[in-house]
Amino acid sequence: MTRYGSVIHVKDEKLEEYKSLHASVWPEVLDRLRKCNIKNYSIFYRDGYLFSYFEYTGDDYTADLAIMAEDPRTQEWWSLTDPCQYPVKSALEGEWWASMDEVFHLD
Repeated sequence: MTRYGSVIHVKDEKLEEYKSLHASVWPEVLDRLRKCNIKNYSIFYRDGYLFSYFEYTGDDYTADLAIMAEDPRTQEWWSLTDPCQYPVKSALEGEWWASMDEVFHLD
């Protein structure tokens, strides 16, 4: 299992919409996450930032992300959530949610 943390900005005027969407995530989107080996997924908010944490339990992260990105229902979901967000300044070229380095972990 690999832990992933990432960060993105949420637009102030879209925060309530984003929260509302995530109060009832579509079952097909949740199912796709599970099929792509993503577990224990949380998104936190603070001062205009969204922080996501999840655990990946598969063998090919890149392939699983590609499968997720090809899913029509997931694409539809992203068409609603993406307009609520914008990348942080330090995001890499083409990176939406910016990856974070883990500096501490306690089991």
